[in-house]
Amino acid sequence: MRILARTDFETVLRRYRRDHPVDREHEDNSNSDGDAHLLAAEGLFGGWGKVLLDRADVLDTVLPWHLGEGGELELVPATGMTVAEAVERLRGIGDGYGGLNPSCGRKLRRQADAPFTPVFLSVPAIGSTDYQGLLRSDGLTHLDGLHRMIAWELYGRLGPGVEIEAYVAGLPGATATATATAPATGTATATVTESTAVTETAAGAGTGRDARRTG
Repeated sequence: MRILARTDFETVLRRYRRDHPVDREHEDNSNSDGDAHLLAAEGLFGGWGKVLLDRADVLDTVLPWHLGEGGELELVPATGMTVAEAVERLRGIGDGYGGLNPSCGRKLRRQADAPFTPVFLSVPAIGSTDYQGLLRSDGLTHLDGLHRMIAWELYGRLGPGVEIEAYVAGLPGATATATATAPATGTATATVTESTAVTETAAGAGTGRDARRTG
């Protein structure tokens, strides 16, 4: 994970709400959940950074409990799963998943060729209801982007050289490199490399690489 810039929460929230408005009119809109997760992360941790993730970072990101958008089949148990584990589970279920979980299935299929957009994460996990049973809680953890991260791997979009833009709460404030180790139930290592010392401000928001190129 490479830090591009330190940033403030106002900038992060503006970017999230631009890409994922709570009042967007479509049947699968759950953006209010992501909005609430970002607010929780700011209250607990602050310390936001704009970063680039490689495929290994994405696959090792922990996802919270997910019932498939209210479908019939639980995708991620309350104990959590990494993106890699969720993709493996989906491949094992096969084509029947979309019939059991229509909304979740639509969200996944939408990302087969949609432009990449930033994901939002924290280190460690927030304490909201869906996160309280996680066995791994100290590494990179989802705030928003569960369907995107799963779908990008599921549809083979995380090829060599691909980097995903992300905003992460709870980054170390002073050191260039930090390691977070999970409890004895598993080992999660989040290595943070600071590649620039600049701070992204509201005036500079949205001036980074094109989302499709960085994703």
